[in-house]
Amino acid sequence: MKKNKIKNTDLEVTELSFGTSSLGSMPDTYGYEVPEERAQETLKRFFKGPVNLLDTSRNYGMGESELRIGRAIKNNSGWPNNFILSTKLDRDMNTLGFDKDRARKSLEESLNALNLDKVDILFLHDPEHTKDVSEITKKGGSMDELFKIKEEGLCRAVGLAMGKVDMMFPMLKEWDFDVIINHNRFTLLNRQANEMYDYAYKKNISIINAAPYAGGVLAKGPSNFKKITYQDVTEKKLAPAIEIEKVCKKYNVEMGAAALQFSMKDKRITSTLCGVTSVQSIEKNLSWAQTSIPEKFWSELLKLPFSTKDPESERIFTPG
Repeated sequence: MKKNKIKNTDLEVTELSFGTSSLGSMPDTYGYEVPEERAQETLKRFFKGPVNLLDTSRNYGMGESELRIGRAIKNNSGWPNNFILSTKLDRDMNTLGFDKDRARKSLEESLNALNLDKVDILFLHDPEHTKDVSEITKKGGSMDELFKIKEEGLCRAVGLAMGKVDMMFPMLKEWDFDVIINHNRFTLLNRQANEMYDYAYKKNISIINAAPYAGGVLAKGPSNFKKITYQDVTEKKLAPAIEIEKVCKKYNVEMGAAALQFSMKDKRITSTLCGVTSVQSIEKNLSWAQTSIPEKFWSELLKLPFSTKDPESERIFTPG
């Protein structure tokens, strides 16, 4: 599988990568639980490749995602050579505080859970959900602490991972990030992140585009799944997904393959990040990534309208 470099580092990540928020079992977000045994089977399969980037976070599953990965690393006798692990500094989930002390504590908790003394990529995560963003952005705040952590050699690259483009874009102009993760804002249904991705690409900031399936509807299809970006939606709001489904059926292309390759085909995007919760989901993503899709299909599909508005503006966020 093709690999792309993370900015000016020596890190090379595969063009497809796997996320582990749902692997930590977050039923309030995804609507289902993931047992420990299934999670371990999934991670064991991941260690076989060819995808080499695994992304997690301190607060996925209220810490359970990292704990499960840590147990998998131990069972594997260590993190595999030439594989890349990213995690994220997170706010205190009780107080929503995110000052530099919380950032440092978040890292310590992550390393302890993962059974590691450093990680490859470290992101600052979800500033839009903190009680006071100035704790992050002020001099000596948690963002400065993120870069200090890199200087100390506890990670090899640093980045910003979040959703809200109107908050994220200005931050990209203030700090010298190696990489970003944005989710749900560059899909077949939505292109809100397009201008921001143009900027990041020109600045040589690597882009990891997450959630290409818009929360599942572009993988399962609107006939089977009535949610977009984790929210129940009306038939009217499902209409764009239904039109995509029609074109897919016309050309006999699986909807998931189209949604995934839409992101993977974009030259600006370093890696496309998909959540996985089973061996089967890993294999399905690998299959979709390798599906041959005719140019006539893309010519017709990309004429369909899409939104540039925040796809989660009406979402009631519930962690876990």
